[in-house]
Amino acid sequence: MIYEVCWRHFYEDDKVLAFRDINLQAPVHVLVIPKFRDGLTQLSKAEERHREILGQLLYVARIVAEKEGILKNGYRVVVNDGVDGCQSVYHLHLHVLGGRQMKWPPG
Repeated sequence: MIYEVCWRHFYEDDKVLAFRDINLQAPVHVLVIPKFRDGLTQLSKAEERHREILGQLLYVARIVAEKEGILKNGYRVVVNDGVDGCQSVYHLHLHVLGGRQMKWPPG
């Protein structure tokens, strides 16, 4: 696993790990990552073989939203991709953000 997770994880199954971000951007800010990189460093590098894990990541984002009580009012799922997309960690991960009104445009 690419991340050294020293704080308690939020969700885990055989393929995905979710944990609270240490740099909160909203009252709820959870990262969802695949346990194995398998060449999936960013969304633009996704291949046919990554379809299942990409779906699992989004499904876990929904589980996180439900556990955090933000499913009903809404939440945002963010994937930063590449330099212009502000990606700072080159291991694909989703940010689940909520607990407040999100603004638009986001960036």
